[in-house]
Amino acid sequence: MADIKKEEITPAQEEAQSETPVNETSAEATAEAQPEITESKKKASKGKLTIYEMTIFAMLGAIMLASKAMLDALPNIHLLGMLTMAYTITYRRKALIPIYVYIMLNGLVAGFSLWWYPYLYLWAILWGVTMLLPKDIPEKRAYIVYPVVCALHGLLFGTMYAPAQAIMFHLDFKGMIAWIIAGIPFDLIHCGGNFAAGFLVVPTVKLLRKLNSLGERLIIH
Repeated sequence: MADIKKEEITPAQEEAQSETPVNETSAEATAEAQPEITESKKKASKGKLTIYEMTIFAMLGAIMLASKAMLDALPNIHLLGMLTMAYTITYRRKALIPIYVYIMLNGLVAGFSLWWYPYLYLWAILWGVTMLLPKDIPEKRAYIVYPVVCALHGLLFGTMYAPAQAIMFHLDFKGMIAWIIAGIPFDLIHCGGNFAAGFLVVPTVKLLRKLNSLGERLIIH
């Protein structure tokens, strides 16, 4: 009966087998780090607010209030429409948070008078219209579409405000129409200011996205 010869393994071969390939080690390290990198994105996708989002939304609402205060001397000239659109394009549904942070801050600072209540829906209308716009508008077209949408919101601001005005001051339909007509000069100023501010939507969106990327990296590290 022939003897079965065992294969001899040299010490060099044993050492080579015991070593872990560099590629496998780096792959394992990447796999371990991946959950930490994507954790904030997973929370955001589930609709949960991250610490960064809660902080930035509070700041963005305060920026809206500060921008309004800075331009208060100019009638119906402000950056609120532009900021509403920029926040919506960047944060989508969550943009309502900084928008309503601003609305509440405005009420706290200026008082919750009758003029304040229409704000509860006026900025939400612009948010809704912006949400309906395509997400992938080419940049050149965006510089046309965004200012036009922003300008239309300014032009129709008085008309959208009118139903609440009629309810609060018991105006009939004719009285409401007369109120709208009387406000047309102010709406035209509002329209022009919003149109000019609308050209800042794209640069503001770019800035917000850079801040988001930086914020996520800071949280991870």
